[in-house]
Amino acid sequence: MSALSEASEHLLGLHEPVMARGDGALAALRQTGRDHFAALGLPHPQLEEWRYTNLAPLAKERFTLPARRAVSRADLEAVACPVFACSLCVFIDGIYDPALSALGAGADLHVESLAALSASELAQSAAGLDTLVDGKLHPFAALNTALLEDAAIVRAPRGTRTAEPLHVVFVSTGAGEVRSPRLFIVAEDDSQVRVIQDHVSLGGESGLTNAVTEVRVGSNAEVDCITLQRDTADGFLVSNLAAQVERSGRFGSSVLTFGGRLVRNDLSVVLAGEGAEARMNGLFVGGGKRLIDNHTLVDHAVPHCTSHELYKGLLGGQSRGVFRGRVLVRPGAQKTWAEQSNPNLLLSRNAEIDTKPQLEIHADDVKCSHGSAIGQLHEEALFYLRSRAIDEHEARGLLTRGFAREVLDALPVEALREGLEATLEASLGEAAQDE
Repeated sequence: MSALSEASEHLLGLHEPVMARGDGALAALRQTGRDHFAALGLPHPQLEEWRYTNLAPLAKERFTLPARRAVSRADLEAVACPVFACSLCVFIDGIYDPALSALGAGADLHVESLAALSASELAQSAAGLDTLVDGKLHPFAALNTALLEDAAIVRAPRGTRTAEPLHVVFVSTGAGEVRSPRLFIVAEDDSQVRVIQDHVSLGGESGLTNAVTEVRVGSNAEVDCITLQRDTADGFLVSNLAAQVERSGRFGSSVLTFGGRLVRNDLSVVLAGEGAEARMNGLFVGGGKRLIDNHTLVDHAVPHCTSHELYKGLLGGQSRGVFRGRVLVRPGAQKTWAEQSNPNLLLSRNAEIDTKPQLEIHADDVKCSHGSAIGQLHEEALFYLRSRAIDEHEARGLLTRGFAREVLDALPVEALREGLEATLEASLGEAAQDE
């Protein structure tokens, strides 16, 4: 038996203790996830979707289920990005913590813990859960469902326009544990909501954070979903986010990766109604021997839809980045406008990026473009700054920060942009250390 198969069997064995904890309303959902993961197992590099991501380091681990630990507010505030004047929803190792949460600021927004719902409430509040991310195609999403104990259910009722964001913090606390954070967002027709999901870690221990996010955007609704990955540098991070956007709806996604030893992000958006729009931004910063893999899919299923995608990578040391972005324009999806760009900056000779932007077009009246670039800091720009009495170290910092700022400045929450300044500086400093 291969190492991946052994690791798959071990992870599969964690399903039984979760099922033994009760929660009958979720039993069928967990069993479906278990069956899908049993059929797929952990993916290997021979699969096209995983050819650049070798899970051998993850397969060496024997993860356990999280222990229930208490976290103080001081510990939380030390690691969670400050976002002022907003509701706060805190999950410790995937389990909702009402003592650390404060949901009063967004009274019009319905925020619930999945574990607290009865069977009837589950059918109503979480209708559509586990329908957007296909567990038959995504083994880690299936594993998340198999081990699911709790989730954040966020619903914006019809006509609701929330002024401030909801800050959902997923805290990891233990070494060698597998966490299964889950977020389900439903924006009903004519509503608007902004959600920040923040993955952080207490301590430097390694573990597996396996997150799934599903977003339903109703007609003429707006959703901004900002994902911050700031887990420990030794941890494994896997994220699956899927969104479906109806007529004249707008979905915005920002994925910022600053932590993790091995990171894999899958993001898929289906533009299902005419006039739907998606804007997808990403920034990943890596140093040392880190691996950061981003896979995206935009499905233009109907005519008159728009998508704009910008993913930027900054890599130093012996780190490796992967970007594979696919834009699919289906037959009949005329008047599509799709843009995709992946510029990357290598800060050392040993850093590496594999990039593959893709357009698959089955309609003839479209406006589509894509491109990628890989380069190092421009010597003329460095010379210009140094000729103005700026030393080389500071000049390199100015240029790298300027490269990253485009994604940071596009964040729709001003307080978050300011709160991430220190995180960006620390990540760029780590990447630059290994030039």
